[in-house]
Amino acid sequence: MKRLVYFSLALMLAGACKQNAMMTTTPKRVVVTGIDASKKPGDDFFAYANSIWYDTARIPPSQTGVGAYSFMNFPQRIRLQGILDSVSARNNPAGSIEQKVGDFYASGMDTLAIDKRGYEPIKPMLARIDALRDVPAMLTLVTEEQKVGDRSIIGFYVGPDNKQSSINIAQFNQTGIGLPERDYYFKTDSSTLTIQKAYRDYLTRLFELTGTDATSAAKSAAVAYDIEKQLATAHRTNVERRDVKANYNKLAVADLSKKHPTLDWTTLLTNLGVKADSVNVAQPGYYDKLNTMLTSVSIDDWKVYLKAHALTNYANYLSQPFADATFVYSKILTGQAVKKSRAEEMTQAVDGSLGEALAQLYVKKYFPEDAKKRMTVLVANLKKAFEARIIKLDWMSDSTKTKAREKLYAFTEKIGYPDKWRDYSKVDVKRNTYFENRLSANKNDYVQSLAKVGQRVDRTEWRTTPPTVTAYNNPPLNEIVFPAGILQPPYFDVNADDALNYGGIGMVIGHEITHSFDDQGAQFDKVGNVTNWWTKTDYAKFKTRTQQVIDQYNRFTVLDSVHVKGALTVGENTADIAGVAIAYDAFKLTEQGKSATKLDGFTPDQRFFISIARIWRVKTRDAYMGMYVNTNPHSPAKWRVNGPLMNFTPFYNAFNVQPGDKMYKPEKDRITVW
Repeated sequence: MKRLVYFSLALMLAGACKQNAMMTTTPKRVVVTGIDASKKPGDDFFAYANSIWYDTARIPPSQTGVGAYSFMNFPQRIRLQGILDSVSARNNPAGSIEQKVGDFYASGMDTLAIDKRGYEPIKPMLARIDALRDVPAMLTLVTEEQKVGDRSIIGFYVGPDNKQSSINIAQFNQTGIGLPERDYYFKTDSSTLTIQKAYRDYLTRLFELTGTDATSAAKSAAVAYDIEKQLATAHRTNVERRDVKANYNKLAVADLSKKHPTLDWTTLLTNLGVKADSVNVAQPGYYDKLNTMLTSVSIDDWKVYLKAHALTNYANYLSQPFADATFVYSKILTGQAVKKSRAEEMTQAVDGSLGEALAQLYVKKYFPEDAKKRMTVLVANLKKAFEARIIKLDWMSDSTKTKAREKLYAFTEKIGYPDKWRDYSKVDVKRNTYFENRLSANKNDYVQSLAKVGQRVDRTEWRTTPPTVTAYNNPPLNEIVFPAGILQPPYFDVNADDALNYGGIGMVIGHEITHSFDDQGAQFDKVGNVTNWWTKTDYAKFKTRTQQVIDQYNRFTVLDSVHVKGALTVGENTADIAGVAIAYDAFKLTEQGKSATKLDGFTPDQRFFISIARIWRVKTRDAYMGMYVNTNPHSPAKWRVNGPLMNFTPFYNAFNVQPGDKMYKPEKDRITVW
């Protein structure tokens, strides 16, 4: 069965690679197959459209899932790996992007050299930790390590000021823990207890690999874990972190230094290289707790904690035993059966460290410019459809509608790849120093980020690499972004009819547009500032409708008894519900959308809804899904299909959904937010 999986992936890649050639030939219609006619569309539309694929799909042993969306990054990495294999074998001009990505990849592929070094690369760092004698010296070391990617107790980053979104500000958020989020330290169900033990065992193993005896290593792991658990008590939950206003706390540095004398913000910022009179502290309670713990926890225990975090941060940069220890833990956390190939891991590493350099090579080879042109038309049509929906809303006043439309037409759309590429000239890359290459890239990221503090926001920058299969909305910049990676089947196909493209990438476009009007995005105005552009009455009605979304999704189950977290996923669910409706309205503006001509036995509307089901065609391991539900703001794939459609009357009409069908909801109970 493994051979079948890899063969199907090869076919996917072959089809994608042929796309460029097909651009100049007569388009061939995309045929819809694989529908399970034994399933009733109104009972479980996800199963109706996907169960034949789902029941036969096999998750590659090195992956946590297979199918669409983020799992398409597996075949994407095969593409990128092909580029890297080729470029790393050539003698490239020094300083060129080909030299940097090629030598970076080659250095990571040289496992003999990496294994020979063992943990030598971090011995100086561990020695500096051992030499600490007091808290001020410890904080100095923490800030130094932050600059090369070793993040521990300080969560520093730079981003737009939510109240003045044209200017970047130094920002600080909660951090300091190793488990996925705070609740993993306090839940007592058997699954969580297993993960807690696996994590402590992981820390123990890392200490052992640095020469510590088993008993002492276990004690050190317990010390580090206890400090993390104390820090976790001050963490806000993932749901609490969705509160935009509660997580904006712009504070004077002088006042923070008085409040946290041990942490000493003035010195901390100086050591970080930040020049600012004020900063945003997203979760102040964390830094209150940290300031207290800096004196309540002994310096010796802090040293153990810092060693643990240095080891976990850098384990995958070191020899095979360290990487193996990381995998043993992640196997428990995600259910991944075997390690990824070294080539796949190094492809991810290059994408993470030199992403826009590698992307330049990717778009030259794989991204057809015609896709960008057609996407521009699709986005324009989706915006028109959304405006029409705003105008027709029966629960919103005219004054708020005017503001909403102004915001809609102030959008910036980014498609394919950046107009201006990132500069990697300061990254020093050699073929025989993988660890140092990683740190050099980390340092470059830090220096470029630091330079933005107090400066105007560069609206040309991207937050993801172009080959990545994703899309996003960035409220402070009021922008929607569609990287080249997602502009391929099943989301977008230059050969597909409008029904499939509007149900695919059209739904994604509508989804991302709606994020500017979900529970978080609705608090940002047209230029990206957190200001109230709603009437009080309208906002109360909006909150009532988003509460309906929360209540509906709370009832959906995953893995038998585990429920979707409605409050965590409300933004994504709101965007899914509206995204379907907007995409459908835009589709009805097309010639196919106005017709009733069947293709493959399906009406245009039926093809549209089948396409929606196909773009969330995903199968995952149970362990991964358990973590996903706890930490991810998106609903599981099944509910990204069935949840929105059970609220959308045209779906009922297209598939004759009737009372008694499992997805049926009385029309008065169908949720419409936008």
